Amino acid sequence: MAEPIEKHLCSGSGQLASPLYRAKGRRIWKNMSKPIPKRYQHLRTFAFGDSPELADELLELVVKGIKTATCSTEDEPNTSTPGERWVVLDGRGEPRCVIESTEVEYRRFDEIDAAFAYDEGEGDRSLAYWRSAHRAYFGRLGRFSEDMMLMCERFRLVEVFGNLERTKPC
Repeated sequence: MAEPIEKHLCSGSGQLASPLYRAKGRRIWKNMSKPIPKRYQHLRTFAFGDSPELADELLELVVKGIKTATCSTEDEPNTSTPGERWVVLDGRGEPRCVIESTEVEYRRFDEIDAAFAYDEGEGDRSLAYWRSAHRAYFGRLGRFSEDMMLMCERFRLVEVFGNLERTKPC
């Protein structure tokens, strides 16, 4: 059985660290019960959100094609570049899919527009929902401010592993 995601992806405070930072840059695939296909074992890994439940919820939106964007604080050491691929982990730290960054730009929290909020795919996909959810999220991490700089990333789904809906590579 795989070790829980928290063992691999915790910040120094014992809480799950922020998205795109938690496991990016570390290749932890050797400890997973479900192997990453060989062609992707060189990729970095990460899980969305700050809890196993949120990781699974956001992963489901990605697999369904609803979530095609994400954001993180600008000062996270492992940022994306267009064309870079990532293995996305579920809430148990298991590999579930591969995404490819298509666009990366930096914006302040208060400059996020309705189109980006919609592409993040969460809640009712409105800007109001996005602001509320991300104020709470970055607040839980102790990092929120209205003028904080964010790395805003758009991505596409490349391949889904296992018994999820999409399984052929793009």
